[in-house]
Amino acid sequence: MNNDFLNIMETRSKRLSKSHRRIAEYVSQNFDKVAYMTAAKLGNAVGVSESTVVRFAIECGFEGYPEFSRHLHELIPSKLTSAQRTEITNMRLEEGEILNKVLSSDIDKLKNTLSQIDQKVFYSAADAIINSRNIYIMGVRSSSALAGFMHYYFSLIFDNVRLISSTTGSEMFEQIFKAGKGDIVIGISFPRYSKRVVHAMEYAKSKGACLIALTDSSESPIARPADYTLLAKSDMVSFADSLVAPMSIINALIATIGKKKGDHIQKVFNELEALWDEHDVYEKSNA
Repeated sequence: MNNDFLNIMETRSKRLSKSHRRIAEYVSQNFDKVAYMTAAKLGNAVGVSESTVVRFAIECGFEGYPEFSRHLHELIPSKLTSAQRTEITNMRLEEGEILNKVLSSDIDKLKNTLSQIDQKVFYSAADAIINSRNIYIMGVRSSSALAGFMHYYFSLIFDNVRLISSTTGSEMFEQIFKAGKGDIVIGISFPRYSKRVVHAMEYAKSKGACLIALTDSSESPIARPADYTLLAKSDMVSFADSLVAPMSIINALIATIGKKKGDHIQKVFNELEALWDEHDVYEKSNA
């Protein structure tokens, strides 16, 4: 957790009431859980009323508990272990309401992503991809699904796309060894951030490649060296990562690039359709 935030709480706790000091102590020791608690649940955990928790948040300099909670929430995602995520999931979700909560949360992530993404950066990144010499795509662990999806469709559009596998860290470096000026390296990483992708992005930068980061925050370690950063919300509602918003960004990239390369795309898919028909790849409608 951010030390400045802890220091502020510690300083102010000296002049807080006894009940507020109890809340401050609990938050300091359990910030990973508190970020996902309502004011009422935090009050129950500490043994104070919901209104006392709200007043505590205001004493800490926030407009109210929602802002206090958001501040905690933004600070900790990269620090949560899978075990902590599981514990928080069990605490937050009641059986019978999971479907509604997960889908509603994903809808909110899409809305927040749309409202916050820098569209100028997005379209500039799309142009950079189109004009690149070679395209390298990296994503490991849960982000490997995103990288694989992007690679599949980019491979239909471009002849110069490479998906970087992550068997070992050294192999990642070997696969981007030839990347340099004129090439694009796309790194995809969300909390908990992969050190392999971070180090590979830094290495590609040192070689002169242009970097595109698809991640959740401008403070993400892969955003720091990036030339273009595409931000997508991925706040967890369970121990599983939510990939809805970043997947939507990738869809938008594919659609944008496809629009710009319309004639080429049409030619490619006409040839593919003939190939698929020849080899009976897809089921055909009887209608």
